[in-house]
Amino acid sequence: MDSPLTEQGISDLEPVVNNLPLRVLEHKGLTIEGYSRAAVQSYWRIPELKIGFDMGGTPWSFMGTPTFFLSHAHLDHMAALPAFVARRRMMKMEPPTIYLPAQVKEDVERLLRAWQKLDRGRMACDLIPVLPGEEYELSREHVVSIVETKHTVPSVGYIIWDRRKKLKPEYQGLPGNQIRDLRLSGTEVTNEVRVPLVAYLGDTSPAGLDSCDDIYKAKILITEMTFFRPEHSVKKIHKFGHTHLDDILARADRFENELIILCHFSTRYHTSHLKKAVMRKLPASLKDRVHLWI
Repeated sequence: MDSPLTEQGISDLEPVVNNLPLRVLEHKGLTIEGYSRAAVQSYWRIPELKIGFDMGGTPWSFMGTPTFFLSHAHLDHMAALPAFVARRRMMKMEPPTIYLPAQVKEDVERLLRAWQKLDRGRMACDLIPVLPGEEYELSREHVVSIVETKHTVPSVGYIIWDRRKKLKPEYQGLPGNQIRDLRLSGTEVTNEVRVPLVAYLGDTSPAGLDSCDDIYKAKILITEMTFFRPEHSVKKIHKFGHTHLDDILARADRFENELIILCHFSTRYHTSHLKKAVMRKLPASLKDRVHLWI
């Protein structure tokens, strides 16, 4: 008898079909899964939050994740979208919710309609067009805010916030029945407290990092650093919407993040050389917090 396919995962089949590269890192109760290499594929998932970022590929284990945030429409960040949508329909899952830059929504709809005609199966998903400065509620505990990034095509970044209700200082220490009576009388006894959990930037020049101070305050920051060698022209790198190691070093004092994941390295780099060269240049204030996703 075949194993059931559920929203919670497809672990019985995963060893057979999950042949895409996948790295895993845990940080204080959150699991970061994914892979990222420039011009190849970028895809990420945080299962505890039931969200993912970008779709250059979609490992089989990602199928149960209902919400994805796309940074831009380059193939290495979005090519797997039709397959993901079709597979969820095939497995009788709810249509996924896909957030993406507002400027590309109509073209993505046309793309899905073309695949629907070719595949002869419905491409059902909820496409949410977003712009920098907007905010969307994900659940009672989490919201996402949209930040500006700078690339060669329309692009955005995302900050996932944890939000909790906290009793206002003037009511702290009161008995529970008094707090209940205040609530029933219409008095607002709590304030909303927010903490930036995860900031994700797709492809961007350093202007994307600087577009919002909260990017530097998120507990986990996932951002690109496509280039690192000193002979590469930083000016040219910025023109094509990417970030260099020198840009990270210039902002070393700004990073308050607990974990900084640097990724999307150029394929011209050998991973062993990349790791040695980058870690040698990082200041002590960053070394213990930076993880190179290679």
